[in-house]
Amino acid sequence: MTTVHVRVGVGVLIRDPKDPTKVFAGLRRNSHGEGTLALPGGHLEMYETWEECAIRETLEETGLNIHNVRFGHVTNDMMQDQGKHYVTIFMMGECVCPDTRPQNLEPHKCHGWDSYGWEELCQFASESRSSENDNMQSKSNDGKPILFGPLLKLVEEAPKIVLDFLNKSP
Repeated sequence: MTTVHVRVGVGVLIRDPKDPTKVFAGLRRNSHGEGTLALPGGHLEMYETWEECAIRETLEETGLNIHNVRFGHVTNDMMQDQGKHYVTIFMMGECVCPDTRPQNLEPHKCHGWDSYGWEELCQFASESRSSENDNMQSKSNDGKPILFGPLLKLVEEAPKIVLDFLNKSP
């Protein structure tokens, strides 16, 4: 008999230094949530702090060095249709160098990075919910991206600490 465990994921809200009201996100590839828009992040490793995980995953996926890393929010993500259950810890951070841009260092896992404001993410969330009835396709009927489950939940819950992070200058 196979034992199934709840996994711990870390998503990282990285403020775009060129527009601090936006964060970096990319379209997932070759994993659950294929084609959906997600933040940089991944699995928490054994004996790793949340901050260490956020810094490591960001560097591995985007080449960005981040600092001022802090807790943002946590979601309980039950993906029963995919046989997965995650607790997702959202961390917030800023780029060390204001001139750097994210690189797609894992093209087998991501289609590329762009930056998005909270209002855009809210629009995508609305489209994402309406697309759930259409077998969770990766784009809405008008071509806007669908949000990855944990990011969708974060946007719907709209935690004040995250909103404050996106509405303040670094």
